[in-house]
This record gives sequence, structure tokens and C-alpha cells, in this order.
Amino acid sequence: MIQRVSHMVVYVLSQDRAYDFYVNKLGFEIRTDAKMGDFRWLTVGPKGQPDLEVALMEVKPGPMLDEARCKVLRDLIQKGTFGFGAFDTADVRKTYEELKARGVQFVSEPKERPYGIDSILKDDSGNWFSLTQHR
Repeated sequence: MIQRVSHMVVYVLSQDRAYDFYVNKLGFEIRTDAKMGDFRWLTVGPKGQPDLEVALMEVKPGPMLDEARCKVLRDLIQKGTFGFGAFDTADVRKTYEELKARGVQFVSEPKERPYGIDSILKDDSGNWFSLTQHR
């Protein structure tokens, strides 16, 4: 039986820019930053959740993707096609203001929802996430 999720992948257009965004703007910790030849394994995670690693996977040709698929994937990412999840916070409005001051782009301001308060933010590649405060 599956007991938990330990890793998830977010496709990004540049690992260097993603590093800056997730670490310097969102405040995530680096979990792993290792090079294996031309491949870079870069994972980050929220400080309060040490058992989760978000792999920031740059879209480039390799064993899993040829250049044609990379182009399609890059185009979809840039258009904001992918929403990869929700980031929980105790105070959406406060976190919204803090992140906005750090240059994080928001698609929506905090709004009351049946489940709590949320706001949608985009990373530097175009992926979006819900910033959520549960009731």
C-alpha cells in the first residue's frame, strides 16, 4: 500500500530561474542540487515539510523527451496550462502581500471560497499553484 508521496516533478523552462523563484521568492529549502553529467537533479521543498521533494525538471531533450516533445511541453508551460497543486498557509492575505512584494506574479487576489481562502500564483515558467488557507 502506498503510504505517502515523497517526490513530485514540476517541469520548468530554466532550473537556474526556478531555483531563484522557489528558494528566494517562495522561501523553499534546497533538498538536492546534484549534477550527473549533463543532468541536474534539483529538488526543493517547504521548510515545514521535510519529507517532500519537488523536483524542478528542466524541459530539454534526453532519454524521456525528444526535441519535438520538448517544444510542445515548453509551449504548454509558457501558456500556463499546468496547475501542479496547492500551497497551504495559515494566512493567505499576509502571505499574498509578502510574496507579491518579492515579485511573485498572482493570477488572482485572495478570495473567500467554500473551503477557505485562496489565491492563484504563477512560477517563473508559467506553472500555477493555489495558495490556500483552509477553514
